[in-house]
Amino acid sequence: MSLLVVGLSHRSAPVTVLERAALTEDAKAKLLQDTLAAEPATEAAVLGTCNRIELYAEVDKFHAGVAELSTLLSLHSGVGLDELTEHLYVHYEDRAVHHLFSVACGLDSMVVGEGQILGQIKDALSLGQELHTAGRGLNDLFQRALRVGKRAHSETGIDKAGQSLVTFGLDRLTAGIGQLPGKRALVVGAGSMSSLAATTLSRSGVADLVVANRTLERAERLAAQLGGRAVPFADVSRELVRADVVVSCTGATGLVLDRDAVAAVLPERAPDAAPLGLLDLAMPRDVDGAVHDLPGVHLVDIEDLAAASADAPMAADVDAVRRIVSSEVEAFGAALRAERITPTVVALRTMAADVVSAELARLDGRLPDLDDRSRAEVTQTVRRVVDKLLHAPTVRAKQLAGEPGGAGYADALRELFDLDPQAVAAVSRADTVGPNDPNRGTS
Repeated sequence: MSLLVVGLSHRSAPVTVLERAALTEDAKAKLLQDTLAAEPATEAAVLGTCNRIELYAEVDKFHAGVAELSTLLSLHSGVGLDELTEHLYVHYEDRAVHHLFSVACGLDSMVVGEGQILGQIKDALSLGQELHTAGRGLNDLFQRALRVGKRAHSETGIDKAGQSLVTFGLDRLTAGIGQLPGKRALVVGAGSMSSLAATTLSRSGVADLVVANRTLERAERLAAQLGGRAVPFADVSRELVRADVVVSCTGATGLVLDRDAVAAVLPERAPDAAPLGLLDLAMPRDVDGAVHDLPGVHLVDIEDLAAASADAPMAADVDAVRRIVSSEVEAFGAALRAERITPTVVALRTMAADVVSAELARLDGRLPDLDDRSRAEVTQTVRRVVDKLLHAPTVRAKQLAGEPGGAGYADALRELFDLDPQAVAAVSRADTVGPNDPNRGTS
């Protein structure tokens, strides 16, 4: 099986396509289940953020895997396959590992070096584990990606070189409405991005912080943590009249604030009020793009951020992170290649043990009067001889298998020792399905 990733991001697709392709949590779950039901895939995980949708899978056929994953992304995103295909990228085997590690380090983010992607990768893995679509292969891959991302942030200044998407968006917004201290802020939504926005606004010194959410209890929890107040979602329009800055990031599939709703509150605002600042971090967008045309309103959304020059971290830090990624990809690939020969080595040693047992049983039949001490000595000697004969070739085969192009050593062992392919496959299955796996013991 080999790793395949098919996806699209802010680097390959315009925001208009990304927001149409955005997946709800239910859609992600269905996509994973359908991917696993497809013939080429045995494991699957989906990484969906405000600026990327990527489907990771372990597949046994490259071309069939690309076709199936592309079709499934089109089906569940609602974007036609012909239109989607021109924006998709494909990474396979080591390139797929390199891509995920780069994403985890923030190198592929809209704002280079942002750390929120680590939480999103963790969420992607958690969903795959919850639905049992992420097996040992993707579990190991995503856990390693998380460690690589943390290493990049601890060993370099990449997190200082870039900003979080929230911070970057607020910086762009304040360029049009003035600095945040003393302003009245409204946060629409209470998810992870909204929580980050609310925390950032609170620390920046806003005079009043209001949180609105469809589930009032979640808004109340977030507001209480930051000394703000919560309001029902229905009160958003009323709060717009008093707000100076609004950050919206909900999971809504339609607009939260259309042009008419924003235009309706403008006459009610104080005549000397500063421009109403709107920061839309949702994908798909919460705020109607037509709001850009309203006087007295300054809107910054994902499309504006994508067009801005966000990639301006220090070159030395980026280079350092790239070196970390390259070394981690090499180490991960070597370990994976070496691990793939393990079932063959286990099957070989199992076969050798069976041969030893059969020969010792034959010896018992031929020498029934052999005393227990002599029998034990013969048994130990035969086993020691077999172990010594197998030790060097199996250890060396594992070492060679870990090198680039080393995949053929497992085949060589199977051919030289005439190993039963089914025996090797049985070891692989036993190694993949853990004692707590819900699929253990089922056909």
